[in-house]
Amino acid sequence: MFRSIGWQELVIVLVIVLILFGPKRLPQLGKTLGKTMRSIRDGVEGKLDSADESEEVEVPGKAEAEAKTDTKVEEDSKTASS
Repeated sequence: MFRSIGWQELVIVLVIVLILFGPKRLPQLGKTLGKTMRSIRDGVEGKLDSADESEEVEVPGKAEAEAKTDTKVEEDSKTASS
């Protein structure tokens, strides 16, 4: 993959990344990049776990938004029937 890139070019790219993101965010950036590459590879190979597909991500405020939507639907149906 990096056969056309020499070690000087690789060092320059790494210095630019260090300047852009800073030393505190580099570990987080590497971890995220690794997870992304792993999930893409697994998706291409068809290795998606059924547990991963069934997991729901908890969104803050989702319950309140759903409650407001349900209340609005009930109000609209009462208004329509009147």
